[in-house]
Parts: sequence; C-alpha cells; structure tokens
Amino acid sequence: MAESETPRIITPPNTLKSKVGVGGPKAVDPAVLKRAEEAIANLGDDYLDWVQEDIKKLEDGLSALKAAKGGGRDLLDTIFRVAHEIKGQGGSFGYNLMTLIGDQLCRFVEDMAEAGPPEVEVIGLHVDALKIVIANRMQGDGGQAGQALLRGLEKVVAKIG
Repeated sequence: MAESETPRIITPPNTLKSKVGVGGPKAVDPAVLKRAEEAIANLGDDYLDWVQEDIKKLEDGLSALKAAKGGGRDLLDTIFRVAHEIKGQGGSFGYNLMTLIGDQLCRFVEDMAEAGPPEVEVIGLHVDALKIVIANRMQGDGGQAGQALLRGLEKVVAKIG
C-alpha cells in the first residue's frame, strides 16, 4: 500500500450471534448451563481419583523409560498422552497448577526422539510435582508454593534444553 492511500477497515460479520438466539429452540438455556456447571463441580472428588490413576500411569511410563536406558518415542508418546489428559482436566476441577505442570511436561517430551538419563530425571521431577500438588490439594495456582514449584521446573527444563 502506498503512503498516500488510506487503509480500509473490514469488519467481518458476526455469524455466530445469528446462530445462537436469545430465546426459542436454538437459545442457550441458563438453567441447563447451571445444571452442567453443578455436575462438573460434583465431579471434583472423582477428579482426585482419576488424576491419581493418571499419575500412576506416568510413574509406570517413567519406570519403563528408566529400564529402557534411552527410552524411545513410544514410551514418550504414552507419557505425553497421560500428561495431556492431566493438562486438560486440571483447570476444569480447580487445579490450574496441574494444567500448567501437565502442559510443561507435554512441551518437554513432545519433540523428543528418545529420553536419556537427564531427560528421564526431568520427567520424574514433573511427576513428583504433580504428586505434591494433589497430596497438598494445591488448588488454583497453588499460591506462593505452587508458583515456586512451577518456576523450579521451568529452570530445570531450561537447563536441559
């Protein structure tokens, strides 16, 4: 565009608004939304059971990595999938720190071809951090302790990377 031309602003239409009505058959019913939110809140106790099962799967994957002495992509894929589940569920149940740690673990292993001893150690630190969050019921961002835990993991990842 030449300097003398005036830029033209294009405002795209908001087609979503036309698809979701305020009333009628296509409308979002506030009562249904409230019931869904209550159902999610009632699953909070179940989350603690689910996430402990996921942590156990991570521990099993970590043990397999240690035994493999240079664990390959298949073992890392398993760890990635479980960490991704933890990442996806944590915030839904008030454990945002689980989401952050799960995300960091996903990013750490996603492009790795194989895991040697330093990488296995970092994965183990993430698993330990997840266990600490659940054992101490560190909801939300975990406060100062949670943030210190997250910063420590970030430093370890940066040192390896």
